[in-house]
Amino acid sequence: MSAARKSDGCRAGGLTPPPCLRRVKRLEDAGIITGYRARIDPAAAGRGFDVMVSLEISVNDLRTVEELETAISSYDEVVEFHRLFGRPDYLVRVAVEDQAAFETFLTTKIMGLRAVARVDSHLIMKKIKTDD
Repeated sequence: MSAARKSDGCRAGGLTPPPCLRRVKRLEDAGIITGYRARIDPAAAGRGFDVMVSLEISVNDLRTVEELETAISSYDEVVEFHRLFGRPDYLVRVAVEDQAAFETFLTTKIMGLRAVARVDSHLIMKKIKTDD
């Protein structure tokens, strides 16, 4: 983030830019602030169809798990990917243009992975709270 943009936030918080920027710099240096991002309109980016996919795997050896995680992490359609305790084994958030794009993603990428034993798709009706 530019110094000008950071100083705008400082003024909004009632601080003059130099002391505020020093505080922000300390938080960045300490690893508390890890980055900045833009908010994207998913529909405008061709990713308005949001689906949560739960995966269960059939093989639990380390090599297979690493292969699965590497493959799924590499897919552009995947916007979040979590390994869980218990069942399901994984929760994957997928953002694509429409239902047809999701079907293609699911059948050509996810279902083709040898470790995947079960796939459940959950269409998102409404986002109530998100940090997006």
